[in-house]
Amino acid sequence: MDLSTILSKVQKEKRIVIGIDGLSRSGKTTLVKKMRQGAPCSDREIVVIHLDDYIEVRKARYNTGHEEWVEYYRYQWDVPYLRDQLFKKVKVASELKLKRYDEQSDSHFLEECPLPDAAIILIEGVFLQRIEWRDYFDYMIYLECPRGTRFLRESEETQKKLAKFNERYWKAEDYYLEQVAPKENADLVLNSPYNGTSPS
Repeated sequence: MDLSTILSKVQKEKRIVIGIDGLSRSGKTTLVKKMRQGAPCSDREIVVIHLDDYIEVRKARYNTGHEEWVEYYRYQWDVPYLRDQLFKKVKVASELKLKRYDEQSDSHFLEECPLPDAAIILIEGVFLQRIEWRDYFDYMIYLECPRGTRFLRESEETQKKLAKFNERYWKAEDYYLEQVAPKENADLVLNSPYNGTSPS
């Protein structure tokens, strides 16, 4: 998928926001890289935002008293905060100021992200089409990939934590697929062509 095809389908707005949705290890980051490499030559700068850079600290998403899948779906990200500070501002602000997560210190630091006036903004992440965020995109891609394929892209050590996948990740994915129907609501559905380990 190249950007010129997408740009021909959306309104010629000054700044365009494109979502790359897909479940974990479906190949979203790889797709974003390919889209950037194949971008048409223009005066539009491409800005990439990875939603996993803005997850919550561990105490906000683990041992909360909720079921594990609820923790992952509802508390992995501060959904209202990202709605207000990222999605509501991404089309109009000259820069974003967001709490970026640092895994080593399990803390946030303030990150400033400049937004050129005529930017093409690619936002990639899991559960992008949740109701709180979906309306802020001009175009949405959903990257489909079978669960078994995605699981095999995990490291051998991670694959040993099967109970965590069953109770935390897969139940949250099932909820998203059933309640939000991302495949049916996306502007474009792509089958993941990527082999081997994928970064997202």
